[in-house]
Formats: sequence, C-alpha cells, structure tokens
Amino acid sequence: MIVTKKTLKKKGNLSQLMIPLIAFGLLIIFNLIRDPGFFSIETKLNNAGNTVLAGNLISIINGASELAILAMGMTLVTAACGGQDISVGAAAAIAGSVFVKVIRGASMVTGGTVILAFLACCVVAMLFGSFNGMLVSVFRIQPMIATLILYTCGRSIAYWINGGATPTIDGSITGAIGSFIPGVPIPTPVIIVVVMIILFSLAFRFTTLGLYTQTVGINQNAARLNGINTTLIKLLSFVILGICVSVAGCIGVCRLQLINHETLLIDIEMDTILAVAIGGNSLGGGKFKISGSILGAYVIQMLTTTLYAMKVSSTDVKAYKAIVIILLVVIGSPVVKRWFTKVMANIRGASIRRLGVKEGN
Repeated sequence: MIVTKKTLKKKGNLSQLMIPLIAFGLLIIFNLIRDPGFFSIETKLNNAGNTVLAGNLISIINGASELAILAMGMTLVTAACGGQDISVGAAAAIAGSVFVKVIRGASMVTGGTVILAFLACCVVAMLFGSFNGMLVSVFRIQPMIATLILYTCGRSIAYWINGGATPTIDGSITGAIGSFIPGVPIPTPVIIVVVMIILFSLAFRFTTLGLYTQTVGINQNAARLNGINTTLIKLLSFVILGICVSVAGCIGVCRLQLINHETLLIDIEMDTILAVAIGGNSLGGGKFKISGSILGAYVIQMLTTTLYAMKVSSTDVKAYKAIVIILLVVIGSPVVKRWFTKVMANIRGASIRRLGVKEGN
C-alpha cells in the first residue's frame, strides 16, 4: 500500500474525531439498552397546528443549536490565540437585548424589522468581539483574562439596554425562528446551524482563513516571518465569534420570546469550551477541526438529555456531566494518546516477533 499525504490527512482527521465518535457510540448504545425507543422520531401537531417532528433525537439536535454555533466560533479563537473566550454567554445576552430593543422600537414586527434587529445585534456583538480581540492581539493579554472583563459586566450591560426590564416580543416571525417555520417539520434552529456550517465550509474552501488561523496558532513568529498579519488573524477570529454569538443570542431570545439577561444561555461558556476539547482540538491552539467541535456540542447535549431522561435532578446533572466530561477529556489528552500508541506499538512488535519465531521453527 502506498502512503500518500492524502491518506495521512484522512488518518489524522479520523484520529482527531475518535473521541467524540466513541462518546457518541457509547451514549447511543447505553440509551438503546436502557430504552430501545429512546431515539424514535414521531410526528405531532404543535400549538400552531402544524405537523412537526418530535422525540428525544429531535430534542438533542434542536437543543444543541446555540452550543454548536458558539463552538464553531470558539474553535477559531482557540486555534488562533491558544486560549478561550469565557464571555460568550454574557455577549449573547447583550446581543439578545439589542435584538429585542430594536424589535420593540418598531411599530410592527415585519421581516424587515427582524433583519434590521439581527444586523444591529451582529454589529454590537462584533464590536465587543473586537474589544476582546484587541486586548488579546494588540496588548497580548491571555484570552481568558481578557474576556473576563466582559464575562463580569456583560449581563449588567444587557440589563441596562432594556432599562432593567425583561421585555417580551410577540410575533409570528420571531416565533418561527425559535421553533418551527409553518410547513417545515424540522426545528428552525437546526436549519440555522446547517446554514452556519455551510458558511464556515465556504469560508475555509475559498479563503485562506483556516490555513492562516492554524499557522498563527502553531507558531505565530514563523507566521509573521512568512508575511501573515497575526494581529489581524487573531482579531478576525474574535469578530467571527461575535457573529456566532449574535446568532446564538437571537435563537435563545426567539425560543423564549423574551430577553432575560440573567438566564439567557447561562453557563454556556464552559460547555462551549468543553465541546471544542471533546472535539479533539488542542486548547493550546494550532491544528483544529470545526466538525469535531460540532460533534462535541451534540455529545454534551445528548449526555444532558440522557441524564434528564433518567430522572436525574437538574441540580445533579452538572455533577454527572462533569464526571463524564473529565473522563472524555482525559482519554483524549496527549499523555493518554502517547501511552495508547506505545502500548499498541508494543503489541504489534510482540505479534511480529511471535510470527518470526513460528516461521523460524
């Protein structure tokens, strides 16, 4: 067999996705043993009288939408900067507050109003992302410390935007964004995730964004010597994360049809970082794979849904998730991977020696 660069790349991609795929497999097997009908999909009528898909599988795919979108952006920040943005939940609350503010300021909710509100929250989220990116790329502050500022005050800013209230939005368009488009049985947030995946794929396909991000993360000095503007790449990764934050914030608001600055996407920062880690991406930057982070997001959501299906209380879910996620992260760590590679090499060596002895006899 001839080993080519393409073959090695495929093996590397499969190796990077091994942990989330194994986690998926184990969760699927566990749930099928516990409840053979756990992943069954059925159709039902929703409150609007439309036929939609329902079931645990749909709930998992739908519930992980915001997390999957944030994980895409977080992967770029992690790869380029070697650190994580812990302010995504607070920034989403700000974006959601701006979204609601613009909609409530209009005389009636139309498609144009919703688009204008989305563009406004995109601009705001990108500005806050630029602020974080400037601290990291220009002033060279460690990402987690730089984003701690917005993490601390972000929800207070969201609170001020709407005058300390938790206003509601009532419109068929925003309702469709958070649930189902009439006549379409698939949840709208799932469709939005697919659109975001396509946009990221096109960006990596037709631009050098992926290559430059990975190069800067691996060795920014070498990247700079090769003419890459490392400051711009780092800043751009935070701006792109800002777009992801605005999309996730809008979905969260449209699901609830209101903005609650204290609870919107609360604690999603840690799940986002864990999704990137479970996806096989190095938290120290460099090589990355967006698909791994997306799989990691769905692994976390499947685990959460499984625990709730087992009647685990909401207060205990985080503890059980922490145990399982620690195991996954440790199994996927470089130390364990090196140990496993060494063990497999020893096993292959022993097999080859035994074959040699048999042939000699």
